[in-house]
Amino acid sequence: MQEQYRTLAREGVHETEINRSRFICAMAPVATEQEAQDFVARIRKEHPTASHNCFAYVIGADAGVQKAADDGEPGGTAGVPMLQMLMRREVRYVAAVVTRYYGGVKLGAGGLIRAYGGVVGEALDALGTLTRQRFRLAEVTVDHQRAGKLENDLRATGRAVREVRYAEAVTIEIGLPDADVDTFRAWLADVTAGTASLELGGEAYGDA
Repeated sequence: MQEQYRTLAREGVHETEINRSRFICAMAPVATEQEAQDFVARIRKEHPTASHNCFAYVIGADAGVQKAADDGEPGGTAGVPMLQMLMRREVRYVAAVVTRYYGGVKLGAGGLIRAYGGVVGEALDALGTLTRQRFRLAEVTVDHQRAGKLENDLRATGRAVREVRYAEAVTIEIGLPDADVDTFRAWLADVTAGTASLELGGEAYGDA
């Protein structure tokens, strides 16, 4: 698994005009290929009279799923440069749709490649990216007496507290980088005088 990946910070739209053609790039963070396809369908519906609605998306921290479509532009001049820009910028779990309203001036293959790739790059700059870090889910179980102080200590030391559950004992779910597990175990034993238990779970990604 990848240690980290970058993704789009938020959904948004960026527009540019090249030789009287309007290029409107809509982008969104997506968790699955289905979400990417739904986003593409939604943007197409918003621009039914556009000359072209080309798209590209990358799913998976390892970029396992990559799709692109030219939507009537000459082969390889739209979807592929869009996808190449997403890959060059190393963004994942993202979908991009570039809507083109033709302005009457032909751009040629090179011009189209620059336009489609360029507007995706500009949209990434405008919307921003964030890094997701791989971590291990862990549950700390502790008695009620120590729970409040422990939760405060966890937050004060920058630990990602994901959830706190109160039952007979208190369970605090946190995220830990793999490299920190042993150090954390020692720290936990120290601050709770050995009364807390630590159980490691699966892996997930969170804000770095």
